[in-house]
Amino acid sequence: MSRITTAMLCGALLLGVTSRAQAQVKVIPGDKETVTATVEAIEEASRTVVIRTKNGELRTVELGPNARLSQIKVGDTVNATYYENVIVRKKPAGEADVDTLEIAGHRGETKAGGTIGVQQAITATITAVDLNVPSISLKGPRNWTYSTKVQDKKALEQVKVGDKVDITWTQAVLVSVTPAK
Repeated sequence: MSRITTAMLCGALLLGVTSRAQAQVKVIPGDKETVTATVEAIEEASRTVVIRTKNGELRTVELGPNARLSQIKVGDTVNATYYENVIVRKKPAGEADVDTLEIAGHRGETKAGGTIGVQQAITATITAVDLNVPSISLKGPRNWTYSTKVQDKKALEQVKVGDKVDITWTQAVLVSVTPAK
């Protein structure tokens, strides 16, 4: 459930190898997790809901200002599906850098629930490549840095220090609430 309540920016950074005439692109599928829980308590003053997962674990979830707290009742079933992925693309020389953050949401029209999606894209520069580990390090806007092991050593051989890559993270959460019977 913590994946649903907190945003994650993770994944193993890999660079795909395609023909030399095309930009190199790799889609790194992330997690898709669905959690079902039962509402145990509602605290209107703090806009929090306590839920119990199927394995009996209690979690406190803080709801945003637009959530329809009045439509949630103790005993309701909450279904939440979390999805994420990362796309990495080797940037052609001379192409402009990117640094964007987009957030979109939709609240259910007639009942509690809705969707929210976040997509961030940045251009990062490769600062280190270690074929022995194998690993890669990157630096991006606002002092962002990241280092990780790379599973595909052949892909790592296609890049060098100073190359630029565009990294796009996408995360989405879909939540529905089913009233207790």
